[in-house]
Amino acid sequence: MATKAKATKSAKAASDKAKTGPSDTVPPTDPAELWALVEGRHPDPFALLGAHQRGTDRILTVYQPGAEAVWADQGSTLSPLQHTGAPGVFQGVLTRPGPYRLTAERGAAKWSWDDPYRFGPVLGELDEYLLGEGNHHHLWKKLGAHPVEHEGATGTVFAVWAPNASRVSVVGDFNLWDGRRLPMRRRGGTGVWELFVPGLGEGTVYKYEIRTADGHILPLKADPVGFGSEHPPATGSVVRRLGEHAWRDADWMAERGARQSIDAPISVYEVHLPSWRKADGGARPLSYLELANDLMEYVEWMGFTHIEVMPISEFPFDGSWGYQP
Repeated sequence: MATKAKATKSAKAASDKAKTGPSDTVPPTDPAELWALVEGRHPDPFALLGAHQRGTDRILTVYQPGAEAVWADQGSTLSPLQHTGAPGVFQGVLTRPGPYRLTAERGAAKWSWDDPYRFGPVLGELDEYLLGEGNHHHLWKKLGAHPVEHEGATGTVFAVWAPNASRVSVVGDFNLWDGRRLPMRRRGGTGVWELFVPGLGEGTVYKYEIRTADGHILPLKADPVGFGSEHPPATGSVVRRLGEHAWRDADWMAERGARQSIDAPISVYEVHLPSWRKADGGARPLSYLELANDLMEYVEWMGFTHIEVMPISEFPFDGSWGYQP
């Protein structure tokens, strides 16, 4: 009787532990969801990828095509993930809360990364409201690609307006230009898609892959609010860090109001700087320092009061003179 009672007590303890603590078995996921992820047509990848609580278990789902094994590193704890049967999709139970890093291996190759799908949104609720209203006055600060620090990690946040897309992904050398690997988060009804990718910084070349509402994949798109571009004939957008220039124009700014008052004379000279005048026998455009002398003297001699400079930001087609951003 004592042996039977002891066995019953042990079984009850094991049962209680199963009810209150994490298990080693991953609850099954609908195979249709897994295959939608693999085929790049999942309507809400953030609902599946990353860590999600299911009962008492914290289930981690990772999509890493080509990996033979994947595990999550939580410092003192390694959690191996199981292959789900869908190509490249792994799942496992995290043994404790908190951040994690992922490690994968294939043969002798091994690589580690921070999971983009463990991070929350960067755009705030006010941004989402103003974007949906069409009344956001600082779009260049929110759309495009911005190097940031987010939730303790450094990386780049990408945001693009594509209201009729069923999926938008950021692609580049960092993910083999594979649009299935980094699908973005849809921001409500704003038409904006957003993704923070840890580890990416200034100089990263990228584009967007867009899946239309009827399931067609469009040609890769450069960023319409990008701040950098590859030099032709390459057409990729390039991550640039804004706000690094130290302006020294305080004296001019102090006089600007009076110079541009409603009764001040105005005569505008529009100019495309790279083609206005060439140096070295036509081999190159003038530098900014050369333009500061030659263009200023010419405009003043011609009697103009203002210069309108055609786009000086980087753009992929020189022949457009910047009209095609």
